[in-house]
Amino acid sequence: MTLLMDGESVTVDSLINRLLSTIDSRNRRERVLKRREIFWLLEQATSVFKSQPVFLEVLPPVTICGDIHGQYSDLLKLFSMSGSPDLINYLFLGDYVDRGRSSIKTICLLLCYKIKYPKNFIMLRGNHECADINRMYGFYDECMKVYGNTDVWYAFNECFDWMPISAIIDGRILCIHGGIAPELKSIQQLKEIERPSSVPDGSLISNVLWSDPDKTIGEWEDSDRGVSFLFGEDPLTEFMNGNNLDLIVRAHQVVDAGYDFPFSPSYSIVTVFSAPNYCGDCKNKASIMHVNEHLVCSFSVFLSEENTTEVIPRPMSPPSIHEHPQPTGVSLDH
Repeated sequence: MTLLMDGESVTVDSLINRLLSTIDSRNRRERVLKRREIFWLLEQATSVFKSQPVFLEVLPPVTICGDIHGQYSDLLKLFSMSGSPDLINYLFLGDYVDRGRSSIKTICLLLCYKIKYPKNFIMLRGNHECADINRMYGFYDECMKVYGNTDVWYAFNECFDWMPISAIIDGRILCIHGGIAPELKSIQQLKEIERPSSVPDGSLISNVLWSDPDKTIGEWEDSDRGVSFLFGEDPLTEFMNGNNLDLIVRAHQVVDAGYDFPFSPSYSIVTVFSAPNYCGDCKNKASIMHVNEHLVCSFSVFLSEENTTEVIPRPMSPPSIHEHPQPTGVSLDH
């Protein structure tokens, strides 16, 4: 995959090298990639998303990352701490853009890795990978300041409409940006979502990208976000039992410790958030979640100046990966 531009060959590797050589500048008009390079990158990334299903079947080991939100220097810190994508299998839970000052560099680097390692670098869709939302929360403004018109912003969102919605690790751990929804009864429904798709209010896509767990309620309540629902532990337990799941991993909410089990002491669902000091004033830690070959989970928790690892074993004996057949979807094999 090569783009011939101004007499020179542009490759994914050359774009990665250029992106990695830049600092997280406060100059919102910094143009690291040229307009034509952006369009070429998005064309390649969209082709990869189209070639893979909307529901991905993944084998461990894998490192799971939550919201990034344009915090480019923290993304580089994450890779420095956890390992380069040529060595580590990654699964990102969405929300790459908005809020932070470097959404373009953030999403471009991630898409480059997706193109280079299509089976080992998973990028799920978040609620901010939607034109109606990133029009309001920073990404549109950044695209306008850097490139001067709406063409690049529209092209990014056309790519976002092809992103997968969810993934399952070894048939036991469901990964999705927000959570469950009242109309979601079976994992099969996630497999049947059609693309390309926007995120219409009231749709299954909208509800699973926007929902949140809430320990104070029993069943369902309207979300105070104004979109989707809050769900209690009872419908979560029913959904997990009905689909033979051990754990749901989601993002979508800033949590002080970087990760949180909202129905603690139950380990049925965990929130992972990977943008430390979110928006520059939340003072939260960030985390990434590691799932090893035996489905034992641990968390690396970090701020800009600290790096610690806490091991949180799952509450049940993890199944052997040899007890399950090879998934027919995407497997993590270099």
